[in-house]
This record gives sequence, structure tokens and C-alpha cells, in this order.
Amino acid sequence: MVGKYKVITLCGSTRFRKEFEEAQKRLTLAGNIVISVGLFGHSGDVEVWENMDEGTLTKTKEMLDDMHKRKIDMADEIFVVNVGGYIGESTRSEIEYAEETGKPVQYLEKR
Repeated sequence: MVGKYKVITLCGSTRFRKEFEEAQKRLTLAGNIVISVGLFGHSGDVEVWENMDEGTLTKTKEMLDDMHKRKIDMADEIFVVNVGGYIGESTRSEIEYAEETGKPVQYLEKR
């Protein structure tokens, strides 16, 4: 059997690792293909920040941000993990990108 499944890319602050994992599980069990982040920079994956000078992004962080936009390109919609309503600068940029490219945006918590 080869089914037709909606593809959803998760967006949000990587400080919410547990909530990302819960959303991924719930959305997968609901019959979706879920694309998530590759690293949790705010939850212990220090490779994101290595060699970062104040006021600049590391090449790794820049690459990960760009890569996440490509993940949005592959998706049918995005799901924002906005715990406590929090949406940071990178996530705001991803939401804007999704909207500009015509992707529906769903949220963990009402806005």
C-alpha cells in the first residue's frame, strides 16, 4: 500500500524539544509525514552555536535556517510549536516564508 499523506514541517524554538517530539508523534499517528528540525540548538545541541561571535550567526546556524526553508518548500503546511505563545525571530521568518509561498500555518496554541 502506498498512501497519500500530508507533509507537515514543524517550526518553533528549539528550546521546546519535548513539545516538538510530542507534536511529531501526534501528527504522525494522525497520518501525516512530519519533517522536523535536525538539531535542537536551544536544548543542548551546541554545534549550532560553536565559534559564534556576538551579533553574528555561525555558518552552521545560517545553513540550518536556510535548510529549514527548504523543508517548508517540501511541505504541504507548517505546524508552529509556539509554547506559551512564544514565537522567536527565526520562527517568525519561517511563518512569513510559509505564508509567502502559500502554505497553510497551524499553531500548537491559539494566537
